[in-house]
Amino acid sequence: MIVAVYYNNRDVRIQEMPIPEIGDDEFLLKVMASGICGSDVTEWYRVPKAPRVLGHEATGVIAKTGAEVATFRVGDRVFVSHHVPCGKCHYCLRGHHTACETLHTSNYFPGGFAEYIRVPRLNVKQGVYRLPSDMSFEEGTFIEPLACVVRGQRLASVGKDDTLLIIGGGVAGLLHAQLARFRGVWRVVVADLNPYRLRMAERFGADFVIDAKENLPEKLKEVNDGRLADQVIVCTGAAQAALTALECVDKGGTILFFAVPDPTVRIPLPITRFWRNEVTLRTSYGAASNDLAESLAILAQKKLNVKDMITHRLSLQQAAEGFRLMAEAGESLKVILEPNKT
Repeated sequence: MIVAVYYNNRDVRIQEMPIPEIGDDEFLLKVMASGICGSDVTEWYRVPKAPRVLGHEATGVIAKTGAEVATFRVGDRVFVSHHVPCGKCHYCLRGHHTACETLHTSNYFPGGFAEYIRVPRLNVKQGVYRLPSDMSFEEGTFIEPLACVVRGQRLASVGKDDTLLIIGGGVAGLLHAQLARFRGVWRVVVADLNPYRLRMAERFGADFVIDAKENLPEKLKEVNDGRLADQVIVCTGAAQAALTALECVDKGGTILFFAVPDPTVRIPLPITRFWRNEVTLRTSYGAASNDLAESLAILAQKKLNVKDMITHRLSLQQAAEGFRLMAEAGESLKVILEPNKT
């Protein structure tokens, strides 16, 4: 089979490797669609572990099952979670499933940007979700990114009476906007530097969009009755976005760092002002089983428009082009690779 091996954003190589052998408690997935995530082109995060086969939004058809796999059958259409928590450790029991060491070390092999992947025992038991008959493989690739969004908004306690500012209008930012609109959030504002992404934000649920080159706190007040935002969600790793977020949160509000700068960046906090005004800083990372189940249930309702967020559908042989499109972040949103499209 062929796989796309990541070295860096400008070096993605198509190589051959054997189709993985499976054990009795595993199954083999024929990958039909796998989305390129923004984190896949975050080089400070990915390059230290390169070369490797990335891809963690894979959907497909079960091609082969081990003798002990009774829950799933050959031909089942599924989404498979790449990371699975143990559910038993100190962190899982406290609701911090994505801090679980098992979640951080579990994975399928070799990765979603391959024609086939081996799904290990733990993932078979806790990380497989059947796709509804009317959900395409492409739509199913949104289960994982939307689950991350679901988790983030839950941890930040985004509510219906909030004004929500989303900094960054890529796929994650637009999923945040769509989910907020779906849940009846009072006012949704999206800020970005890219005019294309601002247009897309208007299309996918934002009440207002703001060019981030402007004075963002002042522009925010203009569209929000003179106030800053109750909730600020940072969906870009740019250091300036993190700094700007600190100036956009209202008294009693929350900033959710959904994306973060590289580890060398230090962000100075106005801690005294935040202390006086009871401002909360939150982070969220990834998604756990409950988030994935909730995401699938939301997508099954067809109330979020994810299909039109797909701007590029490419073959696995075109993986390098897909990574280029994602890294340049021009006029593209969701880029999906289809390893077995005929």
